[in-house]
Amino acid sequence: MAHIVIVGAAGLIGAAIAARLRLTGHTVTGIGRDVGHRSRGMPDMTWEQLDLARASSAEWTNALSGATAVVNCAGSLQDGPADDLAGIHERGLKALIAACGSAGVDRFIHFSAMGVDRATPSEFSRTKLAGDAALIASDLDWIILRPSVVLGEAAYGASALIRALASLPILPVMPNTAPLQPVALDDVVATVAFFLQPDAPSKIAMELAGPDQLDLTALVRLFRRWLGRPPAREISLPGWIAELLYRSGDLAGRLGWRPPVRSNARREIERGAVGDNAPWMRITGLQPQSVAAMLCARPASVQEGWFAGLYLLKPAVLVSLAIFWVGSGLASLGPGYTAGNALMLQSGAGALAPIAIIGGGLADVLVGIGIAVRRTAGPALIAGIVVALAYAVAGTILTPRLWLDPLAPLLKIAPVIALHLVAQATLRDR
Repeated sequence: MAHIVIVGAAGLIGAAIAARLRLTGHTVTGIGRDVGHRSRGMPDMTWEQLDLARASSAEWTNALSGATAVVNCAGSLQDGPADDLAGIHERGLKALIAACGSAGVDRFIHFSAMGVDRATPSEFSRTKLAGDAALIASDLDWIILRPSVVLGEAAYGASALIRALASLPILPVMPNTAPLQPVALDDVVATVAFFLQPDAPSKIAMELAGPDQLDLTALVRLFRRWLGRPPAREISLPGWIAELLYRSGDLAGRLGWRPPVRSNARREIERGAVGDNAPWMRITGLQPQSVAAMLCARPASVQEGWFAGLYLLKPAVLVSLAIFWVGSGLASLGPGYTAGNALMLQSGAGALAPIAIIGGGLADVLVGIGIAVRRTAGPALIAGIVVALAYAVAGTILTPRLWLDPLAPLLKIAPVIALHLVAQATLRDR
């Protein structure tokens, strides 16, 4: 059996490929930027934490030791604090290709994106095409796979958004969306297994597309039926609202989040993702599944319903908590300072009152900013719980009558903490 190195093994496609290869007896090394969670869940394979965009030649030499093939599943939708499209799709890929040549790795299976050879409307597709060109120019036995939207048991990005839209009582119809030709994750994994065979052809690029051409709304309808929901009322979103959603996604991206609705996604959705699956079917002998057949084979569980319903609530909870903490802090430091100081003086705080109010206000603002930034969101949510409990204890000691106040300022701490726990539980994207 072969030793396969999978770059991007912690992701949706990479993890599925790794699991399949391990079951068929191959040894697998998984490469990723953050492999801690996956390495604990899949301990029967080797894991290396490397960033494709920044890994050195020495690091690749060590990671590729003994490898007979590389499968590159790494990719990102848009530039952000943790994502460098040119680094991931182009510069890093070129370094990996060179390292494979030096390590004697011949077979290289690379995941690109459907349609990049026909149009490059975004930085995502432009850098993907540049990476494809670098691989084609190499001496490796390369295979370039260009899938449409990939749908499977797991969900991330576009596939997660489709589930979420399917759970809404009212379905927003985005403007200017072109048809899609979704492909089943199982068929994608089977394709990789085929091309890892010693006698499989190489130096070919092919599109992986299912048999159905569907617009986004029709695809959501299929998932809605799968979830057991009645037909939803459909409302066409005006262009300006859609643009606001894309701009909001861009803002979240700058803060380190990876929402599926961003400017690059808009450009790619407007282009669509349909292609010619005949070469793929002819060479591999695979018969791609339809979306309906894929869903029929695996009835929706209650967990699927929870995920779909919570997916869009997650950003709503995070945004509301960030606004709550920042707003609370600014209010106590600004227009609420006088009233807060008077309340603290009545409780006997004395000279400590201004220090407590200013310190609490600054703490609130810092917690809110921390929740808004992806990198610090986890610790900030824990800090928010600690601060809220501190307020409850201080309020009980200094102003116990607030427990009986009609506005229930101390009682409201409980649901605030509960929201923090919900945000923490849903923080991980995959």
